[in-house]
Amino acid sequence: MKTDNIFKLSLVSAALGIALTGCSVDLDFNDDDDDSAPTENPVTQVEFAEISVPLSLDAQQQVRASREVVVNGQIQSIAYNRIMATAYEDKQTGEIFGLSKDYMDEVITFEDGSDYICNGTNAGVGSGLDFNSILQKNGTLYMVSQFECQIGSIYVQELAQDEYGHLSPVEGTLEFVSQKDEFGGWVHCAGQTTPWQSHLGSEEYEPSGDLTVGDDGKTGNFYYDAIAPYWKGDLTMASPYYYGWTPEVQINSQGEAEYTKHYSMGRMSHELAYVMPDNRTVYLTDDGTNVGLYMFVADQPTDLSAGTLYAAKWVQTSKENFGEANLEWIDLGHATNDEIRAEVAKKPHLTDIFDFVDPDENDQCADGYKSISTSAYHECIKLKDINQDSVIDEKDEKIASRLETRRFSAYMGATTEFRKEEGITYNAKDKKLYLAMSEVARGMEDGSSSETGGYNHIAVDDNPCGVVYELDVAADSNMGSDYVAQNMKGLVAGIPADYADGDTYAGNSCDVNSIASPDNVAYLEDSNSLIIGEDTSAHINNMIWSYNLDNGELTRIYTAPLDAETTSPFWYKDINGFGYLTAVAQHPEGRESDMESEVGYVGPFRFNNQD
Repeated sequence: MKTDNIFKLSLVSAALGIALTGCSVDLDFNDDDDDSAPTENPVTQVEFAEISVPLSLDAQQQVRASREVVVNGQIQSIAYNRIMATAYEDKQTGEIFGLSKDYMDEVITFEDGSDYICNGTNAGVGSGLDFNSILQKNGTLYMVSQFECQIGSIYVQELAQDEYGHLSPVEGTLEFVSQKDEFGGWVHCAGQTTPWQSHLGSEEYEPSGDLTVGDDGKTGNFYYDAIAPYWKGDLTMASPYYYGWTPEVQINSQGEAEYTKHYSMGRMSHELAYVMPDNRTVYLTDDGTNVGLYMFVADQPTDLSAGTLYAAKWVQTSKENFGEANLEWIDLGHATNDEIRAEVAKKPHLTDIFDFVDPDENDQCADGYKSISTSAYHECIKLKDINQDSVIDEKDEKIASRLETRRFSAYMGATTEFRKEEGITYNAKDKKLYLAMSEVARGMEDGSSSETGGYNHIAVDDNPCGVVYELDVAADSNMGSDYVAQNMKGLVAGIPADYADGDTYAGNSCDVNSIASPDNVAYLEDSNSLIIGEDTSAHINNMIWSYNLDNGELTRIYTAPLDAETTSPFWYKDINGFGYLTAVAQHPEGRESDMESEVGYVGPFRFNNQD
């Protein structure tokens, strides 16, 4: 940790956008340029003033951020500015930001008659507002916001920008985005603004396909049963396979929101879908214990409705630095949205897809069954004749690959040992991906019981404070992509700490001058700076950092209120000549008047030779 007040980063002066999510997000979405060509854009030097660790209760209950920035040697005053908070009511449309609605798009209320608002601090099940895209379409700014509750809502809101660059909601434009034609939404976590200016979201922590509704109208799974209000109390109308997909919201030429779920991209605990510069290759991170890493290559640019899915296999080369490995990509087959949606609509059960037997006393599987370890831990499984055409063939594999993506990838030999896999971002200048692992433990840890029955591909030392990994990217003609990750190694790690009672930093279990539980990451294009957001209980206040890729220095640039996760930091270099770093303070538990999840920005920044 450096001791001066400034962190340095370089940005191209051309328009760009970068997201950080934590479940979270992150992404790079601004242009379609061939990043193999040398840039002709001058580099903009930007320096932020560093902020301290909040120590007083007043400081700990606030959103705090850098208040000064130097752009090309010129000092600018900036500030944190709130755009909206959950429970904001549009008096003209009657909509309430974060209000949950059911499968008939009717308002859901709690038993006491109060509105079911997804803010992460009321009786609703979930974390609150998570990711926000600012889209530039039709000469208008639209903010698409998704909510991380079991009943996952999405809203669209027009934004006004004044002559000084300040952003504010336009009264009369807040609208609820219906998801009823695609079975509703679920735990919307991280996302990104795509290069084609759409909102690409996520459905995290997919429910288990073995759930069944009992005579009491419940499954016994608290989190899945929490969606009952969406179905007006009738869970028999739902299916676990309705959830765990990648949704997309596009704004059409009439300014209307169009909603799609991309079943072609597989079902898992989606933290983030990250689109690469070719508009075809998409990396999919899978949040949880014993999970996988996936890559989707679409048939056509900007169209994610059809393509081929791949799962990574970690081939370890070193245990050092929390692991180094070469990556192999296992082909999980091609599928389209229409093909898989038709199977989802049948409301299958897990046992329609795989046959299961218990392992013996030596943890061995019977002949004909494969031994795997995933988020469901050790299982002995065999693919079934799903189509009931008397043969197990590519059709059955296609269905299994999308409805049970994690199990099928393990079945095919891919690695399902990652732990708390979070955000991902791309550095086109150096052709590197960066991937956050919130904790290195369980299946990743050498000799862990969590990998019983699995392959033990990953065998590294644990780190409860987490690690950000670096992956080299290159072209692969066999997969039809110029953006295939070749390897993976630790880049920057959190540092466990034991602060004694009475110490200034008592209550923190990871070093306050380093990252803890990295959640979402964002690379600032053509610079030396990687932005790292936290989702942690190891720091009293969650923080956002800049990591200098040249010298390894970390600089603290944002702290969230007590108990609030930092989700959705997102960098917009040029929105009509102004720059913004957006971020969400999710589920704060501070001052009673500030208990709502909120989205805001640090800025505005002034570029392009503005006065």
